Amino acid sequence: MDVAGDGELIAASLADRLAALTFVDRTPEQVTALLVEEVAAWATGRGWRVYRRAASVLPLPPPYQHRHSFLDVACARPDGPPVAVEIDKTDRRRSVEKLLAEAGAGRIPIWLRWGSRGFETPPLPVRLVTCPVTSRRGPDPKVRLYSRLPVSDRPAPAHATTDLRVDEQTDLFAGPTAPSRAGDEG
Repeated sequence: MDVAGDGELIAASLADRLAALTFVDRTPEQVTALLVEEVAAWATGRGWRVYRRAASVLPLPPPYQHRHSFLDVACARPDGPPVAVEIDKTDRRRSVEKLLAEAGAGRIPIWLRWGSRGFETPPLPVRLVTCPVTSRRGPDPKVRLYSRLPVSDRPAPAHATTDLRVDEQTDLFAGPTAPSRAGDEG
């Protein structure tokens, strides 16, 4: 089995699934939780066993080296190597290290990045899947809210509040009509 090609196909399939995902005004924690559930549903739909917060092969740094990091989603496949998915909003070096360790253990590593800025490509064999979102300040200015709308469902821009109704005495092409004066037959 071509693991590199398999990784490309899996990443493309997940990207296709996420292309239809929409949400409005979610906190960072809510977006991550939503993405975890979407990845789990995608994998379950493929007939894979899904594990949320699965132990990674990478131990934590000292003084906790006797413990292991966790993956956001791990998938056991009956027809190939397991898939390890890490979901992040930020560009975390630790996530790349964890996914490279998973690849070294024979798993297909997928890094699902979401956010409103550019995404740096990780080293191979880690496959990058992106979920671009928009952000705005919420009612609490300390909290940013994130949305993902389909391209065709973007909100209309704000329009002028000027009354644009046509006045009976206005010819749109010639301008206002002057009232006729008696004897002015011009």
